[in-house]
Amino acid sequence: MDNNTDNFSESYKESSFWEKIKSFAATAGREVIEKALILYYSLIDFDTPIWAKTVIVSALGYFISPIDAIPDLTPVVGYVDDLGALASALAIVAAHIKSEHKAKAQEKLKVWFG
Repeated sequence: MDNNTDNFSESYKESSFWEKIKSFAATAGREVIEKALILYYSLIDFDTPIWAKTVIVSALGYFISPIDAIPDLTPVVGYVDDLGALASALAIVAAHIKSEHKAKAQEKLKVWFG
């Protein structure tokens, strides 16, 4: 991993993840939040290999980091880079994403987005 990825890994904390999700769900949009939640549920699954967890932590760290390529304060556009990071991580660890991870994410999305 390069230094930028390492920095984002160090930024990840579960409490910060939930704080960002709850505070910015409506602004970030359903697609960004869905990908973040799927990655989160994969991260906390004991079956997910360490290398995949490292990828996930880096992507979620980028998502919650206040240092961003495009500031998250900009509606819609501010989350394009986050969406890209989350989608890339999902593609890399796709073999370890279970239907239960997706189901848990959908349950949370229904609560927040209806």
